Amino acid sequence: MSTRGALGNRGSALPGLLNIVQLVGWTAVMLWIGGQAAAGLAGGEASARWWILALGVLTTLWALAGKRFWRVLQKIGVVLLLLLSVAMTVLALKTYGWRDLMSVESAPSMPFMLGLDLVIAMPISWMPLVSDYTRYAAVPGRGLRGTWWGYFIVSSWMFAAGLVAALATGSGAPETMLMQLMGEHRLLWPAVGIVLLSTLTTTFLDIYSNAVSAQSLFPKVGTRPLVLLGGIVGTGIALFFDATKYEGFLLFIGAAFCPLFGVVLADYFILKRGRYEAEDLFRRGRYWYAGGVNCRAMAAWAAGFGIYQLCVKTAFAGGSSIPSLVGAAALYLIISFGKRGET
Repeated sequence: MSTRGALGNRGSALPGLLNIVQLVGWTAVMLWIGGQAAAGLAGGEASARWWILALGVLTTLWALAGKRFWRVLQKIGVVLLLLLSVAMTVLALKTYGWRDLMSVESAPSMPFMLGLDLVIAMPISWMPLVSDYTRYAAVPGRGLRGTWWGYFIVSSWMFAAGLVAALATGSGAPETMLMQLMGEHRLLWPAVGIVLLSTLTTTFLDIYSNAVSAQSLFPKVGTRPLVLLGGIVGTGIALFFDATKYEGFLLFIGAAFCPLFGVVLADYFILKRGRYEAEDLFRRGRYWYAGGVNCRAMAAWAAGFGIYQLCVKTAFAGGSSIPSLVGAAALYLIISFGKRGET
């Protein structure tokens, strides 16, 4: 929906399809991580698939519950997760201390900018989803600000907490970090609670938004069947997920969505001056362009995708995300203003 104004009523089908792919992928990744972490804390490696299956069922049911229940479930889940996360952070700092943590020598395993690209891929993957939930806000401006600040603050905290835990334990595996940090204080079950709540409160968003994206392509199909289908497919993939593909998955997200939103942001804030006509997003109006597709926007997006891939292959010092976003936006504006000049 958020790309119709830039890509056209029909052109938005492609990012919608890509969004479905990435959301099914995120569902599988989150369930796999949750299952592995839970198995590491309780049950052992042999129980990982059972944990994945259980989490898949619970998450799908959560997504099927609907927005009336989400408000209650999310409030309870988020508050509990917040308390457990505070406890984990305090324990890590109290047990190891800032001085000891800062004295740990790390061995870089990847270039800094590649790491930044992987980090950027996570928030950029939420860009197509935000409007699925902010549309329920009583005051649109507050919904936007709450989403932005909430994501920024909590993500910054979790990245910092993850760094602290990794330095303290010498491991990047969630189950190992939690086992050491919480296990030393006989808090394994609260650690399991962190894993379960973080998986449920995040992954149900992937499943529901997957259904919303699919419904934009198949409007005659109801939301609930699509939620159920997304949950089943995501869980099935998670049961046989290859963890070595995770980095490639994040780079795919970055390559697809960084240049896409470079085009969308340039279109909305510069060409359309911060306003779309809502009615025309659903009919043959000003966003129909040529047969429902804005070819200039599609070309700029494709070029940005190429820029991203080129930067990854050449290990460009400036990374891939920012050059592809800026490059796609700049190219789109150049093409658009050039076309206006001709007319």
